[in-house]
Amino acid sequence: MTVSFGGFVSQTISNPALLVTVLLTLGVIFVNGWTDAPNAIATCVSTRSMKARSAIAMAAVANFLGVFIMTELNSTVAQTIFNMVSFGGSTEKAAVALSSAMGAIVIWAVAAWSFGIPTSESHALIAGLSGAAICVNGGLSGINFAEWGKVLAGLLLSTLMGFVMGYVTAKTTGSLFKNFSRQKTAAAFKKAQIFGGGAMAFMHGAQDGQKFMGVFMLGIFLSGGKSSEQFVVPFWLILLCSVTMSLGTSVGGYRIIRSVGMNMVHMEKYEGFCADIAGALCLLISSFSGIPVSTTHTKTTAIMGVGAAKRMSAVNWRAVKEMAVAWIVTFPACAMLGWLTAKIFLIINFGRA
Repeated sequence: MTVSFGGFVSQTISNPALLVTVLLTLGVIFVNGWTDAPNAIATCVSTRSMKARSAIAMAAVANFLGVFIMTELNSTVAQTIFNMVSFGGSTEKAAVALSSAMGAIVIWAVAAWSFGIPTSESHALIAGLSGAAICVNGGLSGINFAEWGKVLAGLLLSTLMGFVMGYVTAKTTGSLFKNFSRQKTAAAFKKAQIFGGGAMAFMHGAQDGQKFMGVFMLGIFLSGGKSSEQFVVPFWLILLCSVTMSLGTSVGGYRIIRSVGMNMVHMEKYEGFCADIAGALCLLISSFSGIPVSTTHTKTTAIMGVGAAKRMSAVNWRAVKEMAVAWIVTFPACAMLGWLTAKIFLIINFGRA
């Protein structure tokens, strides 16, 4: 099942709840490009392979291509998000709950950004949707635990595989080039890191763009009173999400770049390249497996693995601890925000809890 652009515009104009959902979802995509995409190019900036403005411009283009190309090749991540929750009963209440979930994500992401803490909008999305579904259904009946299993598997995968691949890539690269002078390899690794940063930004778009397209399709089908196990992502939606995320990325995210690229590990150019390639490969594997993983977790744990390959003390574990706490808190905090905002909207719109 799919929906045409004309049908989407017609539904949006005639349905205020869908209009609010669309605007908030676009806001979340924009914020994701603004606060999450900078993770992809943080190492390029910290190793001085690229200037911040150039890196952000590259990330904006790569995000666009990542959403566009990967969705055409494989849209299973979007399917997973679409099937995670069920907003049973009144479609109006469901649309209100979906809007409140998107609002919760924006609140959480902006709050974390203000402290320079890289959080996962992916996990904020999942938790916010789940909290809103629990509110609407009055319990856990709206949660698809089979799809949640993929999310938890993705959390474990992004954490472990990012670290291991970062460690192995750094060790292997260090061994291969140990007899080469740093001066001779610096120029080559500078170019290689620009490629790696572009690949990481591409895969960020591939993963996160699909998640929000799943939300879009969920909102559209809810507003029309439809239910579908499968859907086809339309071309116009790929284009809309790609452009919105790219615009968000172009705004920048200097605080996040500083936290991820400079505060955790002091890296040389070859180490930055290793972190980028390790993270991009992890995201590629996850995307084709249909597992929604956190690009933030993947990139930061890859950086930790690269630092650990040098020596454990090379990693700023205090900065890592701050990020880990933010990651852990994201699930309950966004679930509560999703539940609370859904409760408030339901009371306002329907006059009862």
